[in-house]
Amino acid sequence: MAKYYFIAGEASGDLHAAAVIHEIRKRDTKAEIRAWGGDQMKRAGAHIDKHISKLAFMGFLEVLANLPAIVRNFSLCKKNIIDFQPDAIVLVDYAGFNLRMARFAKKHEIRVYYYIAPKVWAWRKSRIRQLKAYVDRLFVIFPFEKSFFAKHNMQVEYVGNPLVERISKFEKEDDFLAKHHLPDDFVALLPGSRQQELKKIFPVMLSVAKQMPHRFFVVAALQKSKSFFDSIHLPDNVKLLYDTTYGVLSYAHSAVVTSGTATLETAMFDVPQVVVYKGGAISFWIANKVVDRTFLKHISLVNIIAQKEVVKELIQNDFTIGNTIKELRNIFAGKRKRTQILADYSYLVDLLGNEKSSARIVEAILKDFAP
Repeated sequence: MAKYYFIAGEASGDLHAAAVIHEIRKRDTKAEIRAWGGDQMKRAGAHIDKHISKLAFMGFLEVLANLPAIVRNFSLCKKNIIDFQPDAIVLVDYAGFNLRMARFAKKHEIRVYYYIAPKVWAWRKSRIRQLKAYVDRLFVIFPFEKSFFAKHNMQVEYVGNPLVERISKFEKEDDFLAKHHLPDDFVALLPGSRQQELKKIFPVMLSVAKQMPHRFFVVAALQKSKSFFDSIHLPDNVKLLYDTTYGVLSYAHSAVVTSGTATLETAMFDVPQVVVYKGGAISFWIANKVVDRTFLKHISLVNIIAQKEVVKELIQNDFTIGNTIKELRNIFAGKRKRTQILADYSYLVDLLGNEKSSARIVEAILKDFAP
């Protein structure tokens, strides 16, 4: 009976880890699984030692402010692992925390699997040495990562992108528009879920909607952010829907999307988009200093994977009400041709392939444990 310890620190990691846990449960019903993670992982069959709601710290200043709590988390996680004595530890994204836990696990002769590699192609290439030293098998989710790591003499496995698997399982609701009283040409607003993002990004999105009263906008929000939206008055041309992002994207005409995984999801639903982002001034300045601009010329995953500008990016000071309205009107008027955007999206999907990433990972892990 194999014992696994999973660590994920954010909502996306919780989702992707849950898919892997589900596959393990299908193939090894007696497996014991404990984790630092969230509700998705719990539903998949893991016992949660610490919930992700207590873990997500984003930005340089926020990390510094919460340093004592982060140090306590390291100690607690190490204790949980030692008490459980797993055969393998499966780390999912969350590089700042997970690389330290990889070193700890390796020191205690626990096999280490890492799913969703740290973005060393963007910054902190020194982490490549840590990956080589502490990780037994590295599973990557972007096609270009395989060649990137190969240049650094690392063997990695491209297992496909988990969004491909997830979106392929999504079933479009025929009555979605009628059920939510929506027109068939609305603009989707995806403001993100982190509080610091919502506070800086959503007011601009809302102002865009207010200045375009003849267009209808649908905010695709998460239930966990409800307290933020409860205090905001929405105009008549804006509707707020919780936990229905894929439903919204399956019918949206176009979208304004906070940079992150959602940009790739929007592309996979064939929705032309404007990618936006605004962070704290100091954190953004620091990030600009450490990003490797020789490789990373864009911020959105869509443009990074395609290695060209497929969608317009409005970042920091460029993310204004006027610029966003201009880019949306360019999409409406065909100046950023919808057919070209969709053709580039198709190329993007072809690059990602149709691998079932969770199944590929579990096959590799179980093969290692085969007698």
